[in-house]
Amino acid sequence: MTETLLELDDIRMNFGAVQALKGISFTVKRGEVIALLGDNGAGKSTLVKIISGGLTQTSGRMTFDGEPYAPRSPSEAKAQGIETVYQDLSLCTNVDVVANFFMGRELTRNFLGLKLLDERAMEEHTARAMREAGTRIPSLRTNVEHLSGGQRQAIELNRFVHWGGKLVLLDEPFAALGVEQTRRGLEMIRRVAAQGIGVIIITHIMQQALEVADRIVVIRQGVVAGDVRARETSADSVIAMITGQSAAEAGQAVDA
Repeated sequence: MTETLLELDDIRMNFGAVQALKGISFTVKRGEVIALLGDNGAGKSTLVKIISGGLTQTSGRMTFDGEPYAPRSPSEAKAQGIETVYQDLSLCTNVDVVANFFMGRELTRNFLGLKLLDERAMEEHTARAMREAGTRIPSLRTNVEHLSGGQRQAIELNRFVHWGGKLVLLDEPFAALGVEQTRRGLEMIRRVAAQGIGVIIITHIMQQALEVADRIVVIRQGVVAGDVRARETSADSVIAMITGQSAAEAGQAVDA
């Protein structure tokens, strides 16, 4: 097992005459949190769609878990252990926590020759997984529509980890959350990474990136404009990479 989980090598993406990505290369290690930053239109979402199987790059190669990686669909990416969690999530809001946790993996029991859902076993299984992850939800039988945004994110991340996920892509996960829910979400990301899972998080909030990430990768105009360790950089320096200004100019812009 190598330390590197995902490797991107010269990833390029053309949409007709438009070059969205012009040669993206970086790696993600096991248990590493990468903050992917860049202005609107920089190419972040295109890159995430390529990694998650939603798009196929024009050229370049990817390696995942030591093997060549070329997903033809999001379902193929998911089958290999890569999950994308968007701001609006992918939970079914009209059913409870247990049903969401076991969606597509339901446990059954035999009763008079019939297969019935083993609700008790699934609830115990879900409760144990939530408890081990440090997630508190008053009742696992509550429909998801009645839970907070932070609780919904906790369910989705815990489900991903529990079922053997290896790399999670988080696209603006805290945009609709309050301060306390965001704090808990950042703590959860660190707990996920501590289990050896790679994390790529897209966020526009600089403080979140500096707080949770091990490394910050900045994309500007389709290329990597910076790849730095979070503890060795500053908000001004990262803004300079995003905008193409000097760090001093970026600092003056923030002060203004």
